[in-house]
Amino acid sequence: DVKSVTSNPFNAEELLRRPKGSVSNLAQDVSLLWRSIPVPVIAAIHGVCFGGGLQIALGADFRLSTPDCKLSVMEAKWGLVPDMGGSVLLRELVSMDVAKELTMTARVFDGNQAKEYGLVTRLSEQPVADAMKLIEEIVTRSPDSVAAAKQLFNRTWRAPEDVALEMETELQRKLLMPPLQNTIAAGTKGL
Repeated sequence: DVKSVTSNPFNAEELLRRPKGSVSNLAQDVSLLWRSIPVPVIAAIHGVCFGGGLQIALGADFRLSTPDCKLSVMEAKWGLVPDMGGSVLLRELVSMDVAKELTMTARVFDGNQAKEYGLVTRLSEQPVADAMKLIEEIVTRSPDSVAAAKQLFNRTWRAPEDVALEMETELQRKLLMPPLQNTIAAGTKGL
């Protein structure tokens, strides 16, 4: 709500204050805290998804969008930059020139273009129904494995190879070593 933030300077300060020891402020947490949840987060996008709404969706693990959805990194319209983690989220999904163009122009684009850019995972005429199907597929897998995979990719996607491989080994060790709870649970489900 740009009006409430700009009408009262204390609102902006509250949103942008970074708590001691935290890497993000309250506004950034809205889209970045999805990463700390040990389950997949799926955004079903339809209608209009501008500015902060887009940044919240970009923070999800998966984004399903209708082809005709309207999206925009809208902050430049108000003389702002993406401030809800957008600088981190965009760089993970698109090339720098695309991030700059979308940010500097505040151009509205559709779901098809968002898919071309890499901002959405999949196009769907019924994103909520398809998100539920994806959930149904994921829940048939080991919850420990799903949580570990999310942690692995979130922590290592842009990390040097040695850091990524060390994290992979650490997580695999937790999944394989005694008491083998994950392996036993997967075996009892017939996986």
